[in-house]
Amino acid sequence: MRKNILKLTGTTFAIIGTGIILFNSAAEMAFGANNGKTENVPTSYQVSSNLETTLTKAKTKEEGSEKVNYSVSMDSFNTGTPVNTDLTMEEAAEVGNQYLKKIFGLNLEGAYVYMSYNSGTTTFPRAFWTGDVLFQKERTPESARWTYMIDAVTGELFHISRHIELDESVPLDLDAALKNDYHLYAELSQEKVEEWELMNSPVDRVEYNCQGYSGNNPTIAVDVIGENGEIINMSFSRYDNTFLGLITDSSRKITESALDNMMEEAKDKASWDENHVYFKIAD
Repeated sequence: MRKNILKLTGTTFAIIGTGIILFNSAAEMAFGANNGKTENVPTSYQVSSNLETTLTKAKTKEEGSEKVNYSVSMDSFNTGTPVNTDLTMEEAAEVGNQYLKKIFGLNLEGAYVYMSYNSGTTTFPRAFWTGDVLFQKERTPESARWTYMIDAVTGELFHISRHIELDESVPLDLDAALKNDYHLYAELSQEKVEEWELMNSPVDRVEYNCQGYSGNNPTIAVDVIGENGEIINMSFSRYDNTFLGLITDSSRKITESALDNMMEEAKDKASWDENHVYFKIAD
């Protein structure tokens, strides 16, 4: 069961792109790729060089920081409303953008950030913010974009990715040889996990997960497994080995727990139905 869940998570992540960004393993949350009406909020944040803000409601340090100007808007598809304990839209954008800076080295100067809030879904029962980041105001399926999903209260990272549309047509079919020889991606993923200190223990091994595509970019996903059992799913382009994103261990555990509960509820209901007889009262 857990292995299948992990494969589902990796497969969903491997096909992220094409204008609608799918999160939550079961694809319950989407970013629209149109130019609907949004409430633009020009901002100038003091962004610190580390990610301590994720634990302190996105408070930033002025000393040793740099000004980054970008526009934050509530996504026109957003339907949720944050509560007092949640990060505000601006705070969530700041935290997410710091992850983008740390992991992708992205400079947000002049970017357009579209935010969405969700109080939780069936397969991901945790309040979260998502961000869709572009360097053009109009959003299209082909637009280069960076996305993230964070805990609405603490700012903990769940998912982060980028979409790159290739300038040429390349095969998207399964590369059977990679299932047995994926050492290049194993090395790349381990290096990045260690560089970004994403695990609380040394890396034990890296396992093949799946293959897919993001738009017209063929992808491969691998699982980096720590000595303490942590698992981080990482995705790369099979075309040029570019790192495309990751799903954190926390995200995996939340989804697995939710799906396990759903399975238990389904079994309990089936058991109850088997032991009870229903009678229909005639009209």
